[in-house]
Amino acid sequence: MHNQVEEVPVLVVGAGPAGLTAATTLASYGVEALLVEKRAKPSTVPRATAVSTATMELMRSWGIEGSIRAGEIGVELRPWVTETLAAAAAGEAVDAGFPSREQSLLLSPTRPAGVAQDHLEPVLEEHFGSLGCGRLERGTAVTELKRRGDGFEVALVDDTGRQRSVHASYLIAADGPRGTVRPALGIGTSGPGEVGERRMALFRAPLWDLVGEHRYTIYFLTGKDPSAAFVPADRADRWIFASEYDPADAAALTPEGMTDAIRRAAGDPGLEPRFERIETVTFGVALADRFRDGNAFLVGDAAHRVTPRGATGLNTAIRDGHDLGWKLAWVLREWAGEQLLSSYEDERRPVAEHNAARSADPNGSIRDTGSALRADLGGRIAHLWVDGQEGRASTLDLLGPGLTLFTGPEAGPWAPAAASLGAGAPVELRPLDELSAQALGIRGGGALLARPDGQPVALWDRPAAHPGWATGSASAISTVSAEAFSRRESARQGRARAEIPAPIR
Repeated sequence: MHNQVEEVPVLVVGAGPAGLTAATTLASYGVEALLVEKRAKPSTVPRATAVSTATMELMRSWGIEGSIRAGEIGVELRPWVTETLAAAAAGEAVDAGFPSREQSLLLSPTRPAGVAQDHLEPVLEEHFGSLGCGRLERGTAVTELKRRGDGFEVALVDDTGRQRSVHASYLIAADGPRGTVRPALGIGTSGPGEVGERRMALFRAPLWDLVGEHRYTIYFLTGKDPSAAFVPADRADRWIFASEYDPADAAALTPEGMTDAIRRAAGDPGLEPRFERIETVTFGVALADRFRDGNAFLVGDAAHRVTPRGATGLNTAIRDGHDLGWKLAWVLREWAGEQLLSSYEDERRPVAEHNAARSADPNGSIRDTGSALRADLGGRIAHLWVDGQEGRASTLDLLGPGLTLFTGPEAGPWAPAAASLGAGAPVELRPLDELSAQALGIRGGGALLARPDGQPVALWDRPAAHPGWATGSASAISTVSAEAFSRRESARQGRARAEIPAPIR
């Protein structure tokens, strides 16, 4: 190791969605994180193009929903099944588990968004930078990792060749399934591993003209190549095409071979696609054997590798980053004890298991909205529009960085109890009108206590009588955990539409 060692509270390795979310969440609590990323620039590949309800609720809470929606593709978040794009008028929509606009009005103060990842990531990065807490260093890679005391000493090298070491009390690995941190920690993976390979092209061509008014998040094709699919990446006719191919076919990955495949799948022999990149993509499913090793944590693809089926990878990664971020911030701000961190894996592993199983299912792209929403939203409190001193707001908008205590109109008896927490997580008192309180399950003079992610901690039917009524300890906060949605959801996966073609989607 090197002589001069920089001390940082948290080192986050990887500035993809999971790492950016973790660092941003920490910064929102005033906790500095050093975020390092080996890529010199943000990725320009669209990758995921569907942002879930829960993720958009987080973006709304950060005040960046509008910036995210500025990159909306303008599609229904459902697959469209058609023989070719030119025959889209004869196709049909199937359910991928995202609520419609009408359903979203009842469920949430926001709605899911069709946004490409190469638009989302720069928005997250800009927001992280605007908080003025923590920093991002691009072109910086981890070369060595050693335990030192309760933390880690990490050797870094930047793209100029400069080497240095940092000591981090906590380490967050967000560097993907092939990153350096998980293997350095000695954490293995289990699961089926690689489950498929596709050829992929990112290109521009006037395909919106072909589909007309039938604008959807993905097009599953039933024509001559039933493994083929088109995914729109923006409103300006930037598209992804993917299909199976024969590795022995020398032309399969050439511009000429891709052009022929795209023309057949689109149903337009005159198309002239302009390619940005042509490559092969290997898909796999794997779970890390554990998501934590001492003061080191795995988030996103470093913890769980999933296929594109179901569009869960991006959203699971972001929710990982937020869950770990607020819990780690609570511990560092001494709002909770170290045991709170144990709830990270307790809560996130069942979600990862559910989504990994879905992504391994050949029909994993197809799900009914109800089951998919249970996995996405978990057991967070209900969204209700309420009127208050700050105007009309959702109950989700009223959640604070600490604990939030919802009561009925007569909140007075709860004020002394809320103030009695002292050194624990702060409690914000939120009185609601009687009907709204009842809709949250609050009866009479009772109250509901919720975490910053909206998960309920406790429900009382009368004011508590002693100072320990709501503890900041992990025993009270973490027991909400993974029971928010049932592990048995995986049993429902076999009910998907069997007649839909089953490529990696």
